[in-house]
Amino acid sequence: MVSSLPLYSHKHELDLSPEAFGELRASADCVGDVAELNRRLADDGYLYIPGFFDRDLIQAGRAAVTERLAAEGTLDPAYPAIEARRRPDRELGYRGDLAKDNAAIDRVVFGPELLGFYTRLFGEPVRHFDNKWFRAVGRGQGTPPHCDLVYMGRGTHQLLTAWIPYGDVSLELGGLMVLEHSHRQATRLRNYLEVDVDLYCENRPREAQKVRDQGGWSHPGHLSTNPFTLRQKLGGRWLTSEYRMGDLLTFCMTLIHGSIDNQTDFVRLSSDTRYQRASQPIDPRWVGSNPSGHTLRAKQGMIC
Repeated sequence: MVSSLPLYSHKHELDLSPEAFGELRASADCVGDVAELNRRLADDGYLYIPGFFDRDLIQAGRAAVTERLAAEGTLDPAYPAIEARRRPDRELGYRGDLAKDNAAIDRVVFGPELLGFYTRLFGEPVRHFDNKWFRAVGRGQGTPPHCDLVYMGRGTHQLLTAWIPYGDVSLELGGLMVLEHSHRQATRLRNYLEVDVDLYCENRPREAQKVRDQGGWSHPGHLSTNPFTLRQKLGGRWLTSEYRMGDLLTFCMTLIHGSIDNQTDFVRLSSDTRYQRASQPIDPRWVGSNPSGHTLRAKQGMIC
């Protein structure tokens, strides 16, 4: 796993030395061994399973998304839409709308492969968030380091995220990276992990106005905007892979992760969805036919 270029995350150059940067541990070798999968999940905070999905299934999802992008004029018409080559004058990023009413994406994220996997992993029936997060990431755009818990912690905290790339992802295209063993630092990060971005202090007028009236967040959600210095502070290595279409990366709510910046003219397409035991409480912001998400309906005031 070698890049011919320097790599950046949120516009900060990453340290690519062996002490600071490495490859995810693959678990395709034990995908049928639930006990070993759970042991690795506890040890690493993630499971990376290359080739989990049939490539044709993911290709169908990619085609459904790139057709929409082409129809709206986001892609360069000089190239086939399936290549997802961006027009230079178009900006991209979070695009949840691309997964809305999209049967091909539903088939991937809510299909028997993934639901069966989580049923075996949890050892009991599972349910998923109905909301689907989808990203179409263009050049120069990366996600700062964060934990998912601060965005979806009103139900069980024993959630797992499924991150799925809809295409091969080189290091330069900018895939997801996780901070090694950061899920073991929950005590050190306690104040951050107790954040709920949709809660606000009613007795703080400026905060109340920002969140309750304007639909903002009481906290930016991320831990840092500088992955380089965050790793120096917390230790561990940034781990990633040159992902292939069909790969699955799943991880826990307290694992710090972000993404590498895209240095190409192609769009990096990915989804992230959440799964949990059906017997445990679920965050109401993310379920139902019209989830509230982070809209005004989700805001809750308290006295601080």
